[in-house]
Amino acid sequence: MAGTLKLELVSPERLFFSEEVEMAVLPGGEGDFGVMGGHSPVISTLRPGTIAIFDGSSVTVRVFVAGGFAEVNSGGCTVLAEAAENIEDIDRLAVAQALDKAREDLRNASEEEYKGVAQLVAIGEAKLAAIDSPAYD
Repeated sequence: MAGTLKLELVSPERLFFSEEVEMAVLPGGEGDFGVMGGHSPVISTLRPGTIAIFDGSSVTVRVFVAGGFAEVNSGGCTVLAEAAENIEDIDRLAVAQALDKAREDLRNASEEEYKGVAQLVAIGEAKLAAIDSPAYD
């Protein structure tokens, strides 16, 4: 299809998404960025956040990723996510409870544990933001 981009989203468990899309907005390490057909080649880290997949001006799919990497080249965009899940499938109460526990663990974390626990807090906060304040809707 002209004007589209092949988007592949891979998590450690499976090929999560593989379709031609008009545009996708990714949560880059330096800020959100959009990719469309013909995008310049780029490799970027991804922070915990939402991948918004567009059809025209409407978001058709919203996927939470816990971080990872994205590569855009002439063949399309490949996302290697640390974890991925459809935002509609996320249990808000479970995320809030896990975030409360992670924040408590962070307060008591040793120097060696701190970075890993801080990442759990960042992921929990980003999940709640994705559920409560959907961007690009």
